[in-house]
Amino acid sequence: MAKPKITVGRIALYAFITYCCLYYLLPLTVMLFNSIKDLNELKAGSLMAFPTQVTFEPWVKAWSSACTGITCDGLRGYFWTSVAIVVPAVLISTLLGAFNGYVLTMWRFKGSDWFFMALMLGCFIPFQSILLPMAQTLGKLGIANSVPGLIFVHVVYGTAFTTLFFRNYYVAIPDELVKAARIDGADFLTIFRRIILPISGPIIVVTVIWQFTQIWNDFLFGVVFSSGERQPITVALNNLVNTSTGVKEYNVDMAAAVIAALPTLLVYVVAGKYFVRGLTAGAVKG
Repeated sequence: MAKPKITVGRIALYAFITYCCLYYLLPLTVMLFNSIKDLNELKAGSLMAFPTQVTFEPWVKAWSSACTGITCDGLRGYFWTSVAIVVPAVLISTLLGAFNGYVLTMWRFKGSDWFFMALMLGCFIPFQSILLPMAQTLGKLGIANSVPGLIFVHVVYGTAFTTLFFRNYYVAIPDELVKAARIDGADFLTIFRRIILPISGPIIVVTVIWQFTQIWNDFLFGVVFSSGERQPITVALNNLVNTSTGVKEYNVDMAAAVIAALPTLLVYVVAGKYFVRGLTAGAVKG
């Protein structure tokens, strides 16, 4: 295989891409540098300067003792609350999306296309427009201001997106595969469990990454439908940054912001390439 020729245009392209990457990573780099600085050094120096002496005290305080309003217990409890919300919400919405996509693709019924179009409208409904009816629904179900209530909200709102992902992926699966299974005597659930799910790996990765990111970064639902220790980490981070008691500790604020962002960063670093593969896997039928 011949090596690509090094030309002025190629060098310019790589230089431009490198510049874009560095520019894009600049905010994260600034937060990391300033989160490991002493407060006196941060006040006396520049935000863009390298730390002269590294300290992880801001991280420890952000995690365990920073004030998030009237309490000073750090982000630790809210972090695990977010985990308790994200994990079941992602699993349930992914499973529902896979099942809905399977039904809408392989087991068409009268009006299924209209049903799918109506379901897709859920992807375009603004968050703000469902706050009041959702609050009424949570109250009637008896799960208002609770972790199960937030899980329910994210499952309901996320199912439209997961259904879209799985339905578009399953369209590329040959119909003969399902027909052959029917001839062999496989029923509705057996085909789904033994044939469809095992070949759904790429789109499952896409859905998990998408849902994890959306739910973990959510602020609106968290601040409206929860309070106190039942709030997710995004709400706690907002409370921490806006707390005006005592001296403003910008290094602690930046450490807290990085802590809140770490899970989504790790997900994209570990599985980012599979996200693109999964999105393109069902792009062409046949």
